[in-house]
Amino acid sequence: MSLTKDQQAEIDRQRAETAATRRAVCPGLEEVLYQAFPVLDHGFIRVIDYMGDDAAVVQSARVSYGRGTKKVSEDRGLIHYLMRHRHSTPFEMCEIKFHVKLPIFVARQWIRHRTANVNEYSARYSILDREFYVPSEENLAAQSVANRQGRGDVLTGSEAAQVLDLLRSDATQVYDHYLTMLNESEDGQKIDEARQGLARELARMSLGLNFYTQWYWKVDLHNLMHFLSLRADAHAQYEIRVYADVMVDLLKRWVPLTAEAFVEHRLHGVTLSKSAWATIKRMLKGESVTQEASGLGKREWNELQALLKE
Repeated sequence: MSLTKDQQAEIDRQRAETAATRRAVCPGLEEVLYQAFPVLDHGFIRVIDYMGDDAAVVQSARVSYGRGTKKVSEDRGLIHYLMRHRHSTPFEMCEIKFHVKLPIFVARQWIRHRTANVNEYSARYSILDREFYVPSEENLAAQSVANRQGRGDVLTGSEAAQVLDLLRSDATQVYDHYLTMLNESEDGQKIDEARQGLARELARMSLGLNFYTQWYWKVDLHNLMHFLSLRADAHAQYEIRVYADVMVDLLKRWVPLTAEAFVEHRLHGVTLSKSAWATIKRMLKGESVTQEASGLGKREWNELQALLKE
């Protein structure tokens, strides 16, 4: 993770400040508020602000006046009921705002979730840092032969070394050209006083997708959990999954009862089609069911078999 001295000083200042409030606060999240959690080689994620807690979910569901009117066990039961039956509105009453530093290609995947408020670092206004993502060797894999958007076997030896060298050298050269076009050095000084330099909004177009960007991402609790159900899944791309894993830990600090229900019913829960459920019931009765007799397609059949073997 790369934080400048000024950025770390700002985080330290924010974490040193406290304020009295009548709003609900979450001790677990307050403990790490503003703190930057490292992700990948130069990235991080941190919580900037939040609104609401488990009690707010319960209060919204009951449309009640105050807090603490029921036992924690009753609140837990209600939250599990809401999660299990996919009642989303009570969870929409809580919001959280993240500051995320991430590679551009991860950001392009992340932004597919069109359910949040986003403000991204502007390369039209500011100059991007010389920071680009290079995978570790264990995450450098070949294209999967079975999945068009997935990875296969890990590259090793000279092939892996060549790929890593190309990634580093290409990004370094591209950034050097970026500064040349801007006519600026990395410390913000002009390289050649006789030249004006290309506009930042044009110079940025040469940068690769592995360069880092930053944004503020504000989302309600319901849509955050939808994001995490997809991106914290074992089948998600590694580079976005590691961000989601940190966010799951932060979710547990923020709304522990909701996080418990989310992990139980959504993150590690299973959704079956009508035909898949009928197939399982036939198997439970002792019937030997084949894929052809099940009415399931080959992919769904294989997925069901994988679930049953876990």
